[in-house]
Order: sequence, then C-alpha cells, then structure tokens
Amino acid sequence: MRSTPLENRPRLPRIALSKRNRAVVRALNPMLVTYLEASRDLCETNSILFGTALAVCRIIGARLSTAGRATGQSSAIPARRIRIEERTVKARTLIGKQICFRSGNKKPRIVRTIRMAIAGTNVSLFQPDIMQKLTERIDDLKQRIDAWGTRIRRYTERSTRFNQNRLFQSDQRRLYKSLKRSMVSGTGPAPNQADNVAFWRGLWSEPVNHSEDPWTEVVASQCASITHMDPVIITPDDVAQAVRRAPNWKSPVLDGLHHYWLKGFMVCHAVLARQFQEALNQKLLPSLFTTGITHLVPIDQMLETVV
Repeated sequence: MRSTPLENRPRLPRIALSKRNRAVVRALNPMLVTYLEASRDLCETNSILFGTALAVCRIIGARLSTAGRATGQSSAIPARRIRIEERTVKARTLIGKQICFRSGNKKPRIVRTIRMAIAGTNVSLFQPDIMQKLTERIDDLKQRIDAWGTRIRRYTERSTRFNQNRLFQSDQRRLYKSLKRSMVSGTGPAPNQADNVAFWRGLWSEPVNHSEDPWTEVVASQCASITHMDPVIITPDDVAQAVRRAPNWKSPVLDGLHHYWLKGFMVCHAVLARQFQEALNQKLLPSLFTTGITHLVPIDQMLETVV
C-alpha cells in the first residue's frame, strides 16, 4: 500500500457492526504495534492502517472493488430496472428472428431460435397456420415490451417523487438546485477541460505576493504586546476523543480510510498523537492532508461557467 497512489487504492466497503467483525478488528490490534512503532511519518501510518483495514475486509469476506476509486459521482441503476431491460432486449431479438422466419428466412440459426421460442406452447413448425401463430406471438411480445416500458416509467416516476419529497424535508436548497440542473442540462456545449484546469491552477498553484502597506506595520506593532498562546500538546486522549465523535462511515478523503477504522485500531492513537505533534511543531503537513478532489459543476444555462 505504501507505493500505491492514493487514487488507485481499492474502495473499502462498509462492514456490518457485528460481534464477529469487531472481534476480528480487536484481534489485529496487537499485531499493529510492531508496524506502527517503525512508522516514520503520517503517510506511513496511514498506509499501515489502510492495509490492515483491507486485511480485515478480506478475512470477513467483504466485497472489494478491484479498480481504482472513481472521482466523479456515480449513479447506480436499480437491479429491478436492469432485469426488465434485459427481458426487453431478449424479447426484441426474438421478435426480429420471428419476423425473419415469417418473411421466408429458413437459416438453421433462425429455425433453432423459433423452435426454442415455441417450445411448450403446443405449436409446431409443421402446422399449416404457423405463420398466424407467429404473428400472434409477435403481437404478444410487443404488448409485453410496452407493459415493461410502462412499468419502468412508473417506477422511475415513483422513485423520483420519493427522493424529491425526502430531499425537500432534509435539504430544500439541494432540491431546487437539482431541479434547476435538470432543466438546463444538455442545453449547451460542455466546458473545455483544459481551460478549466488552467484557470483553477492559476488560482491555487501560483505563488502570491501580498502587498505590504504601511498599515500592516502599525497593526503588527500594536499586536507585539499580546501574550502568545501556550504551545498545543496533542495527547492520545485528544485523538481518541476526536475520533469518537466522528461518524463511522462518512465519505473519506482521498486516502479512502473511514473513521470506523481509526476507532477500531485503538493502538494507533498514541502514534497519531506523536506524529501530529511533530507535524505541528515543524509546521509542515504531508500532501496526504492537503490533496483533495474538486468537482466542477456547471451553474448557468450555457454551461460555460463552472464552480
């Protein structure tokens, strides 16, 4: 895990808060001591904790994603809709094969498909009214496809109403933003990725020279007599208390490590306290804490301005 880039780490799943899973986490705590004592900085400690969490997931049989974690927002399609769409595709394929057979195409593949379609229906290819039977079968499949399409639309409308009602109760601002976004989506050209990257890089990555006006010296002289704050001492209890208040499965940052693992691996609290204290004294944080993901969202109708 130490040599793996953060964005290529597998996604750690949420695991059930069962006694068995907690016992596995507790059993790995003593094994972590040797590795944590040899850790030199926060990056190594993070890699050790992530690798241990990955081992826990493999021991309990949790499902892991093999690909790197996506940086965009994903939209999962319900399994019910996927099943209906698969049935629709098969029905349309069968309709096409039956139309080919009815028009005189007697290729072995077509005939084999027709035999499979009429199996168990008391219909034979040698009946004199086979063409009429196929026409009825085609009409029946078309009606089923229409019914399946209606079912998908009804399910989608119901799901949309449910999500909008729930969002109205919890976060009306997000609801109105989503409604506005659905009205303006696809109405203009997509923003140029290179231009957006260059714009934000010019704001965040370029060094800034602040102006030193005379009034800043006056303020500095007035503040010279202010007593400095006592040095901050970070203890393992401080780390434990901060972790205890954090949500278990809140979306993690780029490292992919949830708060649950920091709560479970209690032996890391002393190491984290020491390394955080060193980073505070040196006034230097590793890139692990300063690297994030920026989502550019179009806000106007022409999709030219992004935030």
